[in-house]
Amino acid sequence: MADEADFQGMSPSPARRWLRRTGALLAGAPLLAGLLQLPAGTPAHAVARSAGNASLANAGGSSTVSVSLDSLTPSAPTASDTLTVSGTVTNNGKQAVTGAHVGLRVSPTPMSSRSAIDRAAQRTGYQPGTDGTELGGKYVEEFDKLAAGASQTFSISVPVKDLDLGDDGVYQLGVSLSGQTAAQPYPQVLGIQRTFLPWQPDDASTKTKTTYLWPLISRVHMTAETLPNQQQTPVFQSDDLAKEIAPGGRLSQLLSLGKNLDVTWVIDPDLLASVDSMASGYSVKGDGDSVTTGKNQAVAKQWLGELEKAVQNKEVVALPFGDPDLASLAHNGKNVTGSLGHLKDATDVASSTVETILHVKPDTDFAWPVNGAIDPSIVKVATSAGADKVIARSDSLRDDRLSYNPTAARPIGSGTTAMVADDGLSTAFQDDMTSASRSTLAVQEFLAQSLMVDLQEPGKERSIVVAPQRMPSASQAASMAEALTELQGSHWSQPGDLSDAAKAAPDPDAATSVPSTSRYPSSLRREELPQSAFQQIEDTQDKLDGFKVILNERARVVTPFGRAIDRAMSTSWRGHPNGAAAFRQGVTSYLGLLTSQVHLIKKSETKLSGRSATIPVTVQNNLMQGVDHLVLRLTSQQPTRLKVGNGPYYEQPITVSGGHSQSVKFTTTANANGRASVVAQLFTEDGQPYGTPVTFDVNVTQITPTVMLVIAGGVLLLVLAGFRMYTQRKRVAARQAEAEQENGSDDADTVSNDEHLNGPTDGTVDTEDTVGSAGTPEQESDTGTGADAPEQPSDPAPDTAPENTDPSGTGERVDR
Repeated sequence: MADEADFQGMSPSPARRWLRRTGALLAGAPLLAGLLQLPAGTPAHAVARSAGNASLANAGGSSTVSVSLDSLTPSAPTASDTLTVSGTVTNNGKQAVTGAHVGLRVSPTPMSSRSAIDRAAQRTGYQPGTDGTELGGKYVEEFDKLAAGASQTFSISVPVKDLDLGDDGVYQLGVSLSGQTAAQPYPQVLGIQRTFLPWQPDDASTKTKTTYLWPLISRVHMTAETLPNQQQTPVFQSDDLAKEIAPGGRLSQLLSLGKNLDVTWVIDPDLLASVDSMASGYSVKGDGDSVTTGKNQAVAKQWLGELEKAVQNKEVVALPFGDPDLASLAHNGKNVTGSLGHLKDATDVASSTVETILHVKPDTDFAWPVNGAIDPSIVKVATSAGADKVIARSDSLRDDRLSYNPTAARPIGSGTTAMVADDGLSTAFQDDMTSASRSTLAVQEFLAQSLMVDLQEPGKERSIVVAPQRMPSASQAASMAEALTELQGSHWSQPGDLSDAAKAAPDPDAATSVPSTSRYPSSLRREELPQSAFQQIEDTQDKLDGFKVILNERARVVTPFGRAIDRAMSTSWRGHPNGAAAFRQGVTSYLGLLTSQVHLIKKSETKLSGRSATIPVTVQNNLMQGVDHLVLRLTSQQPTRLKVGNGPYYEQPITVSGGHSQSVKFTTTANANGRASVVAQLFTEDGQPYGTPVTFDVNVTQITPTVMLVIAGGVLLLVLAGFRMYTQRKRVAARQAEAEQENGSDDADTVSNDEHLNGPTDGTVDTEDTVGSAGTPEQESDTGTGADAPEQPSDPAPDTAPENTDPSGTGERVDR
């Protein structure tokens, strides 16, 4: 393994090695003499006291004082430089330290391997011989007294030539505080802090090409909601993004530091889209359902403007929109139909988003699983959307057989290239870097490890990749930038782009076998999105598909919800399961709210008088856009009693403008009295139900009491009219008989009068009159006594209004 290898050509010259060994023997002579003069049974602390100032004992108190190394400049010195070390010492004990001084200790030989650097960084307490000999002389800073709990600052400067550094390599540099206490009244090392000094004063014969990924990624900030206006003002979960891009914020620091470095920018297009939305005007969710107007448009515009300038002529890699969690998709989402389609959508929109906002064409051929951990299923999912290069890490795709770190690029089958980032360098700044001491130590260890990589195979050109954490803090970014500034000005490394690193010839001995799924870290698996999350996402997509088909302006809904679905799969939800669940539910609920804006108006019971009538049903559209491709179906639950149209149901197409309602009328026919249930339901054109059905009753009262009264009145009039006609004929007949007797009138006149009064002379007498639609008796006449015949004095006078000869109506029209 590379970290365990010892390397040739890294020991000091024989002359220098002889001098150092001689010095160690001379320094130990007084101690040896003192030991020989001690009586038998002398306790250990007496032995230490007898050594006096000739040697500093390590009596187990080397952690009494903490040493903080706050700065070391230059980080990678050359022969003509002066090294300055500054920091703070703090007495953690209960007794004062007297006769104290801070000194520097340089290891006599360079570190032998990367693993040796790791072991030295983890070691605590002073170890004689291992931690080297103190420079002493004028390169110390003395303190008469360091009280219990007290702190003192120090700063020591020493010409590099006086450090007596030998061959190129990494040297351990110790900063120790020596002194004595009342309980241990003899000189000893009471505290030490180790760091590393990379020593490469001249250009290396072959420099390592180092590609450093500079991530611009944030958490999910935008919701799926927009204000109900024509501009669709986006609604943010909070104003935290404004804090990140404001001067001094995390993303502001990453931008201001990254623009001065030779790095590959790795950007989540969702971040760009979110900041761009802020710049155009945005709102922020408040307590409950309240929404406030965002006030940081100027900050957003400034950040985007600076970023656009920074990335010009630089390599930009665009992740899929929202930075989807590839491992979660591979392990829990692939079994949910449609989940991989969302990854494809997120990849397709990534390039256009970056190009539209930053006016640079990004590279979308790279997939980046969380922490670079891969297995066969992750590689398969990562490449399913078009990427053919996967950014892995050396603690996942290990090279246990090699004694050096091979080139990052290597083929792993099916035309896919793994870009294996160096684990040690990638994780160098994951800890809290707010402390100057931690930052200084991290920078020095990063440079030391980088130099050691180059020294593993001095004549072999290699290309390595560094993939740090996705969302570095502001302090972590500052430490990263400090280390990169030193590295890119060093004599052993040169910067490179990720695309160039992918083209480098792979090492034939490098590992290319993707680790099995069982080797995927359990700590990462516990943070994955569950399968239920992907099922909920897919259910939301199904609802969106059913909603968009009725819209006239589909992009106003499909685009924001499509991007919200991408965000629901984001890697940033790791460690935040409650927030992820709340976001998914918010997307689903808001889609349901929009869908419900197109609905049927509820109806109360409807009374239907007459044989047929028209029933109106109203569709309300409260959206900002029109809807179409809808069908309204009215169905009778008792078709034998009430028909809609010519059958049990009838359908009509629906088109409603935004913010309006539309009433649709259905013709119904009643066959019997009583209640009939009717169901109104919207359908899409492909037959899928839309919205909630509305059920109401229709009370059929075909023959009402009023109609009965009218009919009874008509019958009564007929009876009265018949009786009157009968009495009139009786009187006429009596007068005629009396006239015949008195005047002897001839039969012709009698016949003529009888025909005029009683009809034709065929011997038939009307006993029933025809009734019109208005209930009045129809009067009949033959051709000799028509309507134009002169009225006779004996004709009865009419007592009813002329009848209406129009046909009767179809019944009462019901408009509700």
